[in-house]
Amino acid sequence: MSKRTIMAAGNWKMNKTPGETKEFVNALKGLVAGSNSEVVIGVPSVCIPAATEVAKGSNIKVAAQNVHFEASGAYTGEVSCAMLKELGVEYVIIGHSERREYFGETNEMINKKARAILDAGMLPIICCGETLTQREQGVTAEHVRYQIKIALLGLSADEVSKLVIAYEPIWAIGTGKTATDEQAEEVCAVIRQLLVELYGNDVAEKTRILYGGSVNAGNAKALFSMPNIDGGLVGGASLKLDAFEQIVKHDA
Repeated sequence: MSKRTIMAAGNWKMNKTPGETKEFVNALKGLVAGSNSEVVIGVPSVCIPAATEVAKGSNIKVAAQNVHFEASGAYTGEVSCAMLKELGVEYVIIGHSERREYFGETNEMINKKARAILDAGMLPIICCGETLTQREQGVTAEHVRYQIKIALLGLSADEVSKLVIAYEPIWAIGTGKTATDEQAEEVCAVIRQLLVELYGNDVAEKTRILYGGSVNAGNAKALFSMPNIDGGLVGGASLKLDAFEQIVKHDA
């Protein structure tokens, strides 16, 4: 069994108000207390104060869904690492395919964000993944390796061993399609091999790699039991108490 702690991370995307967040986290606390998994919820930025307040003293950690790489300045509508850190955020999701596609985020920007997040004392969850066309053309491994190589530029071995990488095939996000356990494992193994090449075996063994893309209560156990999959970045199912509880307790 892997010595890496399984992470069940919910990405709420643009869902739930601060009031709904309080209600949900209050209910979730009791359900996941004592779980062997690390429980993380990625909430909209306006819901972070509500989430961290209610999660205090529990085993639930709060993630932001994005951040700007500059410390401050004329960036209307953006939030900085210092703002998130002061609210009690521990993780920041960066490079999600929706951010790349709808908001034009580049690998270089994601690298700057990773640097800023680590400097602020938080940890990035760095997303990567291919489109259906890229998979059909057989360039999945090259594409994902390229995304991660650029995202990790200039990061130390120690920093990389603590951060989290999330592989999300874009064709499986919100479509109900899931990569088979073997397809997911194959790409997560490619990412781990890249970490071996860049940082050595020790770092590659410590770094957690999550799978995301229609993870649900029914498929979590099989996915999380694959040798190179250390949990999931969960979309829709993380908005439902019972489904997310089952994902967190996949091994119970």
